[in-house]
This record gives sequence, C-alpha cells and structure tokens, in this order.
Amino acid sequence: MLTQTGHSTGQKKPFKLEDIWRIRTRLEIEKNIKELALLNLAIDCKLRSCDLLRMKVRDISSGGVIHTRVIYRQSKTDRDVQFEITSRTAQSLSKWINEKVLTPADYIFPSPRKSGYPMSYSYYSSIIHRWARELGYDEYRYGTHSMRRTKATLIYVKTKNIRAVQLLLGHVKLDNTIRYLGVELEDALNISEDTDS
Repeated sequence: MLTQTGHSTGQKKPFKLEDIWRIRTRLEIEKNIKELALLNLAIDCKLRSCDLLRMKVRDISSGGVIHTRVIYRQSKTDRDVQFEITSRTAQSLSKWINEKVLTPADYIFPSPRKSGYPMSYSYYSSIIHRWARELGYDEYRYGTHSMRRTKATLIYVKTKNIRAVQLLLGHVKLDNTIRYLGVELEDALNISEDTDS
C-alpha cells in the first residue's frame, strides 16, 4: 500500500543478518557508540519503540553491571516480557552509559534536544531510515518496527519455533505472532518453490 506521496505503508521489513553486520561495522568504524548501543539493544530486546525509548539505565543494570536477562513491562499490553542482553550489546551499552555519564534514573537514550526526556520516536525513526538508505534499500520499507521484527524473524527462520517467538515478543495470541511474522505465506511460498510438479 502506498501513501499519497508514493511511499510504502504497512508492515515494515525486518533487516537480514548481513544487514545488521554491515550497519554495526559502519557504526564501529565511525565510533558512533550511541547508535551502536541503540542498534544492539533494539535487536536484543525486541520491544516496541515506545518501550525501548522509555527504558532507563536502572531497567537494564545495577551497580554499573548490565544484566544478561531483563524483565520489562510493556506499555501496550501491561504485561511483562523477558529478553536477553548479549555480551556485544552489554559492551556497547556500558561504553555509551559511561561516555554520557548516565545515572540509573536517566533514560538510556536521552533526547539530544530536551533535557529529562527520552529520544523521540521521530528521531529514532530517522536513524533507522538512514541505516536502510546506507544499505541501498528503500528507506520507507523499514522503520522502528523493523528492529522489533529482526531478531524475532531470525529466530523463527532458524528454529521454526513459533511458540518461542510468541513468548519473546510478549504476544498473548499465537495468531498475532503468525500474522506478525507473515510465516504462513512465506512458508507456503518456500514449500511451493521446493515442490516439483
């Protein structure tokens, strides 16, 4: 579906594993620790942007140590969801927190313009659009939800365990997870391609 300006709307595409590595490599070369920490945490946590952006340092760490597992209450469903923080993500978060001298009560990604506020949705979205552009993609096919879908999609492709993905995303109904990943159509197409007639 297209908007009046000709831009794609609807479900945003997840990034592929090689895309993530290309973005990571570029950010490491540029020494862009903020965006590296943002990329890594967004992929690990699989949270909606509203939850990711309102996270505070105390939600993911204590005593200066980043937790390997976090329980976080989602604002949309008011339900707890658990996620892991990989060592790569923990390392980038520690560097970012130390570089910005953030306290436990600070947002992990504070607004660059408004003191005491988190990074805005539009600012976060513009970062993801830029990443997509730099990969040579149509930036309007990607957005904040691409980050939520990326690891979930990679896990499903690797394991085909839809129940595990449902738990990781915090979905109440399995049907929501199936629709969210678009797995029925994708699997049906793959089966069709692999079937000789």
